[in-house]
Amino acid sequence: MALSRLTLTEFRNHVHLTLTPQAPFIALYGANGAGKTNILEAVSLLVPGRGLRRAALSEMAYSAGSGGFSISAELDGTVIGTGIDAAQPERRKVRINSANATINNLAEWISAIWLTPAMDRLFVDGAGARRRFLDRLVLALEPNHARNSSRYEKAVQQRNRILTSPDGADPLWLDAIEAQMAESGAAIIEARARMLQSLAVQLDHAPTDPFPVPAIILAMDGPVSADDLKAHWRTTRRKDAGAGRTLTGPHRADLVVHNRANGQAADRCSTGEQKALMLSLILAHAALVSAQRGAPPILLLDEVAAHLDPDRRAALFARLGETGAQVWMTGTEAALFDAIGPAAHLVAVPGVG
Repeated sequence: MALSRLTLTEFRNHVHLTLTPQAPFIALYGANGAGKTNILEAVSLLVPGRGLRRAALSEMAYSAGSGGFSISAELDGTVIGTGIDAAQPERRKVRINSANATINNLAEWISAIWLTPAMDRLFVDGAGARRRFLDRLVLALEPNHARNSSRYEKAVQQRNRILTSPDGADPLWLDAIEAQMAESGAAIIEARARMLQSLAVQLDHAPTDPFPVPAIILAMDGPVSADDLKAHWRTTRRKDAGAGRTLTGPHRADLVVHNRANGQAADRCSTGEQKALMLSLILAHAALVSAQRGAPPILLLDEVAAHLDPDRRAALFARLGETGAQVWMTGTEAALFDAIGPAAHLVAVPGVG
């Protein structure tokens, strides 16, 4: 999973930009505001989801342009494209080798994992961000996870509307919706559990220096099987109607992380330790994807080297090199990437191009 070409047209501040990676590491450097993170965001839109910023699609279009944007990438002879038209700025289109496709189809071709400065608070913020991170890890291994997640989310929204309808809830309609929720919800739970079990094994063999190894568990209230989920939601209709939403299910799960070395919960670790735990997770996951899918994911690391001392920075680059992944990184100075050596393709990002 390595891009051989990336082309952006009227995306963020890039009117037209084409990159042809020449090495495993693509090191994007330039001043703040030059558009480095915008390039990573473009790559993150080549997988299902809202990208690393979770921004509205209309915000991504070049402000002085047509109102639309396009992203095109080539890997192993396959051309993947996504973008929006000005006439439908909130509807993302996908094409694979010039044929129309769905957003969920992207997961069959590319897996990508990212780490951004905003994720430095992942362990101390709400569970929603950790669930999204968890599901990206699962999606990189199981492309069907995107389809199951989409079906589940739509069914939950339907159930919530029915429960809060002023005309009252139709029990037969709820039965049908909850059956859909249970089928896709159980598949989500099972996929998350499989990934975490495999990742825990991978972490058992991970080096502990210079990054501490995390312990990970899936925390979720309520049943997990399809039959039990369906029965549970049937009994909680009145309670959920009073709350105005479905209170239990895989959409309420959490990823709980501890530092294996001292048993301390990640949210109680220092900022530096939390960043190191995240890096350990991503490194182990890249190795897991490589083992299970035959190729590591694309890694998008925004400003990851800025706050590491030279020794840890060099150690990180060495560990990243061992994964075999294509790594896209950003930094304000080219010197931040000196320790990578000839494996780095240095790209100066001027701001607009």
